[in-house]
Amino acid sequence: MRFRFGAVMKWIEITVNTTEEGTEIVLARFDMLGIQQVSIVQGYNEIDALLRSAEKYWDYAEEAALNKQPAVQAYISDLPENDGVVEEVKASIEELKSMREEIGLDLGTLDVFVRKVDEEDWANNWKAYFKPVNVGSKLLVCPTWEEIPEDNTRAVLRIDPGMAFGTGTHHTTRMCLELLEREIKPSDIAADLGCGSGILSIAASLLGAEKTYAIDIDPVAAKVASENAELNGVDMSKYTVRIGDILSDEDFREEISEEKFDIVLANIVANVIIAFAPVIPSLLKPGGKLIASGIIDDRLDEVIDALEANGLAVNEIRFGDDWRAVLAELKK
Repeated sequence: MRFRFGAVMKWIEITVNTTEEGTEIVLARFDMLGIQQVSIVQGYNEIDALLRSAEKYWDYAEEAALNKQPAVQAYISDLPENDGVVEEVKASIEELKSMREEIGLDLGTLDVFVRKVDEEDWANNWKAYFKPVNVGSKLLVCPTWEEIPEDNTRAVLRIDPGMAFGTGTHHTTRMCLELLEREIKPSDIAADLGCGSGILSIAASLLGAEKTYAIDIDPVAAKVASENAELNGVDMSKYTVRIGDILSDEDFREEISEEKFDIVLANIVANVIIAFAPVIPSLLKPGGKLIASGIIDDRLDEVIDALEANGLAVNEIRFGDDWRAVLAELKK
C-alpha cells in the first residue's frame, strides 16, 4: 500500500487496541495487508514519559489514546483505490482473535476503531516526536529527516519510525542490538531469522560482519530489508536477503544450513523461538551464538528449556520491562 504525498488530503486512521506483548503481532497483521505506515501508541505512563523526553520511546504516542491502553495505529490515504481496506483489516483482526489460544499471549481486546484525519494531523507533525537515539555504546538510530549530531562517533543506522517491523527502541530490538554489538566480530557471518525491517541484519553489517543474511517468510519484509540496507550504504554483495520458511521447507532449510553462521538473531515471539530450537544448531558453527528476543517473561523458562534440550547453553538473560532476551551458545 503506497501513499501519495504532496497535496493536502484526508487519511483513514485505523486503531487496534491490544497489549504491549500483542503489538508486534498486530503490526504483522497490518503488514500482511501491505500496510506499512503504522505507529505504536503506548499506555498512559509511556505517553506521559514520551512527551517529556522523546528519547525514551521512539514510537508515536497520541495523548488521546483510547482508554490509555497500548494500541497500534495504521494510516491509509482516503482514496477510492483503498475502499475495502478497512473491512480487510477488520476481517484480519477477527481471524487473529480466533487464534488467541494458539498464540498463547494476552492480545488485549483487539477492538478496532476507525476515523478520518487531516494530513497535517499526522503526516508531518508526528515527526517532532522522533529524534536520533543512542542504542548500546556503538549505534545511533536516526530517522531519515534528522541531521546526524556533529559530535557523533557512532555507527549511524538510518530507519524511519512507522515501519511495520520496528525501529530499534522497543525493548526487544534494543536488547538484541546491545548483545549484537558486543558479540559481533569483523570476520563473522550473521543471519537474522524473521528480519522484518532489516534493522538487526543491517546493524550486523554496520558493526563489521563479513557477511549478513536477512531471512523472512514474507516477501514484503524482504523488500523492506533490502531497501533499508541500501539506504544505509550496506555493501549489497555481502548482504543476502532470502525468502522462505526454515521450519516447513526442508529444501530451503538445508540450503540455508550450508552457510554456517557465527551469530543467528531471532527477534520474534516465544512460540516461534521454541519451534526454531531444533533447527538453530544446524545453522551455527561450533561455538556459534544465538541472540533471541521477543520473549515475554511468562514464557522465558519454556524458551530456555527448548534451547538447552537442543544443545544450546543459555549464557545470559537480559530484561526490559516484561520482555526478555537471551544469549545462547552452541555447545561444543
